[in-house]
Order: sequence, then C-alpha cells, then structure tokens
Amino acid sequence: MTEIKTSKVCPTWLFDGVCVLCNGAVQYTLKHEKEPLIRFVSIQSVEGRQLAVQHGLNPDDPQSFLFIENGEALPRSDGVIALARHLDGPAGLIPLLRFLPKFLRDFAYDRIARNRYRLFGRKSECPVPDAGIRRRFVL
Repeated sequence: MTEIKTSKVCPTWLFDGVCVLCNGAVQYTLKHEKEPLIRFVSIQSVEGRQLAVQHGLNPDDPQSFLFIENGEALPRSDGVIALARHLDGPAGLIPLLRFLPKFLRDFAYDRIARNRYRLFGRKSECPVPDAGIRRRFVL
C-alpha cells in the first residue's frame, strides 16, 4: 500500500462520512473556521481508508476521527482539541480541556464515539458538499 502524504500546510480531518454527529461537526467547522484551511477526508473514501489503516484505525469500524496537522496524526480527544484551535465561537473554548487528564478526556470521547450512531443517527451515504467548498473534501 502506498503511504498517503498529508499536507504540512493544510490540516486534514479524517471523519466518518455517514455519521450524523460527525457531519454536523463538519458543518459547524465550515461555519466557524478562523481561516478556510482544513481539508476534510471521509473515512469511507479510498484515500480515507488508506489514511485510517496507515494510522492504525479500522476503516470499517472507525472509533475515532483523526486530525492530522504538521505531519502529526492526533486521534480522539487530542484531535478534537487540535481541531478546535482552528475555530471561533463556543468551540474555541474546547482547547481548555487539555488541562484535564488525557485518560478522562479519552474516556468521554470513547463513550460518545461508541454510541454516536445510536444517539445521533447514521446516513446511508456521505453527503456531497456544495460546489463552492467541494474542493476541500475527499469523499
């Protein structure tokens, strides 16, 4: 398998494209980014599956999203905190969670991730973004 090179310039968010919660978070991010830099990669895409495997995630049962920035892959709560550093609004406060012990942050993250389909729902396919932002997505 060829290793996927991620951009050192643009952060990459590997997300579950059929998860309603994840898609809501993507929409929130698009509205609240400080700068439109983030590249969105659905784990259901060919590139997304390769990135998942490359970083130790099961693409058929993703239990974490991955935020890749400056060549570093950040899963779970570390990924959420790294993503939130790019956002304005209430989510801009999320980086304060870094002061909590990692095991507590990841415990909470894992509970939400494990139950996200049951709590928020699941789409049958990844939604296609509007033409104006489609270039930032790999679906």
